Amino acid sequence: MIVWVNGASRAGKTSAARELVDLLPNCTIFDPEVIDSELERLLPPKRLAEVSDQQDLPIWRRLVVDTAAALLAEVGGVLVMPVGLLRQEYRDEIFGGLAARRIPVCHVLLAPGETILRARDPGGEPPADIEPYRAALAGWLTADAYLVDNSALSPYDTAVRIAAVVRTGEAPLSDIVQTPEPTAETVAAGVLLFDEAGRVLLVDPTYKPGWEFPGGVVEPGEAPARAGMREVAEETGIQLVDAPRLLVVDWEPPVRPRYGGLRLLFDGGPLTGAAAQQVLLPGPELRAWRFVSESEAAGLLPPVRFERLRWALRARERGAVHYLEAGVPVG
Repeated sequence: MIVWVNGASRAGKTSAARELVDLLPNCTIFDPEVIDSELERLLPPKRLAEVSDQQDLPIWRRLVVDTAAALLAEVGGVLVMPVGLLRQEYRDEIFGGLAARRIPVCHVLLAPGETILRARDPGGEPPADIEPYRAALAGWLTADAYLVDNSALSPYDTAVRIAAVVRTGEAPLSDIVQTPEPTAETVAAGVLLFDEAGRVLLVDPTYKPGWEFPGGVVEPGEAPARAGMREVAEETGIQLVDAPRLLVVDWEPPVRPRYGGLRLLFDGGPLTGAAAQQVLLPGPELRAWRFVSESEAAGLLPPVRFERLRWALRARERGAVHYLEAGVPVG
């Protein structure tokens, strides 16, 4: 199990984590700052200069997940991670990666008042990350983490409070649901659903960054079109009667650490006005849904996924099927 102690700079995360070691059984600290220092030695200065925060590096996020998983496999028990994680898409990626390894996460937020954060600086200046912290606190972070106001608490008292809510379950485990990471190439089926204005339905997963089409991995022995129908029902509550028509076959090449595989997009057809407003999302997996135009989708989908959508829409217009490799038509 991981106890993720979140918060702005100077919130007291590391001090509380050190005290927490003696309060939870078989407890170990893993501070991802050790990854920061190693990346400074490993990566070329030019690459480091491209980002203002090492969390923006995909390798940082992968190493956090991989190192945490390796440490837990080695020592077991509870891993306490004092690290500020203020971008929702990075939280999705990291917590989703941990969920894929079947590692439960208890997300705790230390939230002293801003006057306290300023007072901890000799010049009374706010923390460097105060703006992203404010934005996260006003949005996703408060709903995602168990908040502990440690304005008037010592590090020890803060740790006592964290230990108590972890033991009793008052601070619940993250409810992200994620299938185990693949060990070989996979086949995945997505289904495009449209409203009466021709806009396509996208969903926002909690376990990875970026929006997505309803769909998922095809189970062994399962027909891809039927897998798409099953995933649509599980993710949106919409029951498709007829098997959807194939629009795109896209081969996603393996790019470490991912295996890639075939990605199929099907045409689920238009939904009536009533059905389009009756989307029911499973809370642990998806946080939002919306119908978007093609141009709006370009700002929500990762580039290759958008290319897949773009060519699927062209195939739908032409009554054809397109074969792609990494989002690019072939043949």
